Amino acid sequence: MKQYTRSLSLLLCLFTAVAALSTRANAAKPNILIVFTDDQGYADMGCYGNTKNKTPRIDKLAREGTRFTNFYAQHVCGPSRSALLTGRYPIRSKGWGMPASEITFAELIKDAGYQTACIGKWDVSNRKPIIERMPNAQGFDYYFGTLGANDDGGVAFHKNNEPAGNTRDMGSLTTLYTDKAIDYLKNTRDPKKPFVLYVAHTMMHTIIDASPRFRGKSAGDLYGDVVEEFDYETGRLLDTLDELGLAKDTLVIYTSDNGPWNQPAYTNKKKGHPKDSIFWGESGPLRNGKGSCYEGGIRVPCIVRWPGKVPKGKVSDAIFATIDFMPTFANLAGYAVPTDRKIDGVDQTDLLLGKSKTGARDSFFYVNAMRKGKWKYLKAKHCMYGYSRDTKRAQVEELYNLETDLGETTNLAAQHPEKVAELKALLKQIAKGGNTATLKKVR
Repeated sequence: MKQYTRSLSLLLCLFTAVAALSTRANAAKPNILIVFTDDQGYADMGCYGNTKNKTPRIDKLAREGTRFTNFYAQHVCGPSRSALLTGRYPIRSKGWGMPASEITFAELIKDAGYQTACIGKWDVSNRKPIIERMPNAQGFDYYFGTLGANDDGGVAFHKNNEPAGNTRDMGSLTTLYTDKAIDYLKNTRDPKKPFVLYVAHTMMHTIIDASPRFRGKSAGDLYGDVVEEFDYETGRLLDTLDELGLAKDTLVIYTSDNGPWNQPAYTNKKKGHPKDSIFWGESGPLRNGKGSCYEGGIRVPCIVRWPGKVPKGKVSDAIFATIDFMPTFANLAGYAVPTDRKIDGVDQTDLLLGKSKTGARDSFFYVNAMRKGKWKYLKAKHCMYGYSRDTKRAQVEELYNLETDLGETTNLAAQHPEKVAELKALLKQIAKGGNTATLKKVR
C-alpha cells in the first residue's frame, strides 16, 4: 500500500511538472486575433489619410503597433481568403473553390496546441454547405457566420456545420459578428490554451448598411457610416482583450481582403449593387479598386499590434502580404510549414518584431502583374474577374516606378525594356510554380 501511494505521488508530481511546462510553453506563444474586413479601401481610415471618416479606435491601434503601407491581399473576396488561410497564391489555393485537400494555418496551429475559432464570412466553399470544405473541417473548432457574400441583400448563417438562421438586416452584421467574437473570448475559449480568432466581416461588401446608431451620422455618406461603426465595434473587441487581461499576449492583425468597389467605369454592370447606388470606398493615392491589378485593387490597410514585441507607432514600407501569415505563424506558434506543396508566403517574423526593416520579400505576384522592388510590370490585359474596367487604359504592357509614381500614371515600359523582360520572366516563373526563393531577400 505504501509503495502504491509513493508511486501515485510520483506520478502526480510528474503530471504537475509536465502541465507546468506545457503552460509555460503556451504562455510564450501569442494569441492571434485577425480582423478581416471586406472591400475596404486603402484610404478609408484616418491613419491612412482619410479626413472625412472618424476612426479613433483604428487610429489608436496604429499608434500602438506598426502600420504597413505596402501590404497586399488579393483582388477579390474568395481568392483573398484562400490565400490568407493557406499561404498560397489563389492560382494554387483555388479561391472560392478551395478544395478540402488544402492545408490551412488553422489546421497546423491547432496541432501546435491552439484553440481556433472563425466568425463571419467564409467564402471558400463555393458559398455552399460542403462539409469537408467548411471551417470545422479546415481546422476551426468553432464557427459562426455566412458561407458567402450578401450580393442579394441577405445572408444565411451557419453555426459549425448546421444552419443557424438568416437575415436581411445588413446593418446588424458588424455588431453581430463582434458580439459573437466577444462571447467566444469570454465564455467559450479555454483560458489555459492560446487561441486564434479569425473575424471575417461582411461589411463593407456590396449591400452596405449601418445600424440606426450610426446611419446618417458620418461626413462620408452611408459608406462612411459603415466605416465609423466598424471602427467602434473593433474598439469593443479590443476593449474585451483589455478587460480579460489578454492584450499584452495577443498579436492583433487588422486588414482587408481587397481594395474598394469604387470604379466609376463599372456603372454599366453593377453586379451586387442596388439600383441607382453609388460606388464607395477610397483608394487615396492608389489607382482603381477591387479586381484591378493596379495598386488600388490589391494594396490594403494593415495594422499589427503585439505590445512589447511589435514596434509601437511605426510605419513600415516593407512589402508584406496575407500569404506571409501562414509561415510567420509557424515561427511564432511552433508548427512546421507543409513541404508537400508550394507555399508562396515567407516568414516575416523579423519584420513584425522590428528586427528587419525590409522584411523577407522584395517581390509580389498579381496574377497579371509582377512587382520587384520599386518596379511593377502589368500585362497588356489585366482586368480581374470582370470587376475592374478602366476605360482610360490603353491595352499595352505597362511598367511603373512605384517609388516615384504611386498612382501609376506614367508608363515607363518603352524606356526600360530590360526591366519589362525581367519582370515578365519572373511573372511566368511564379505562375508556373517557380521557386519562391526568388522572393526572399538576404537578411
